[in-house]
Amino acid sequence: MAAGKGKGGTGESGIKIIAENRKARAAYSVDEKVEAGLALSGSEVKALRAGTANLSDAYALPKGSELYLLNAHIGSYNPSSFFSHEPLRGRKLLMHRAEIDRWITKVRERGYSIIPLLLYFKNGRAKVELGLCQGKTHEDRRQDIKERETKREMDRAMRRR
Repeated sequence: MAAGKGKGGTGESGIKIIAENRKARAAYSVDEKVEAGLALSGSEVKALRAGTANLSDAYALPKGSELYLLNAHIGSYNPSSFFSHEPLRGRKLLMHRAEIDRWITKVRERGYSIIPLLLYFKNGRAKVELGLCQGKTHEDRRQDIKERETKREMDRAMRRR
């Protein structure tokens, strides 16, 4: 094994990306990010290693004093057909108590949403990058498009010189 490779065996930091929520960056403005672990069953881990995950409609909600990832689709793993899991079941997020409490108060008081941005393996453990997000308005989206186009024009002008 090469120096610097983690248990996952993918690059210097041992991170292997499984799924990305690209729609979230367009529909929400991300104010804060945090890495959280996932409480998974064995067949779910195998299915993630096979790359059968989708975060497009997923979100996290507080239930009591815990956070749960809802609507995240992890496909079934065929060799474990008898001991398989439910693809859309709620999965408990593993975070520090202080972080959970802080995020829950922001969601309840200020109207934030907790959206998963990235699902990956880090040193052999399944992790999810969560974003504390607010929905973008139509004007915000137009402003983003305008900024992107002006940046593109500036890059073109710099290349011409």
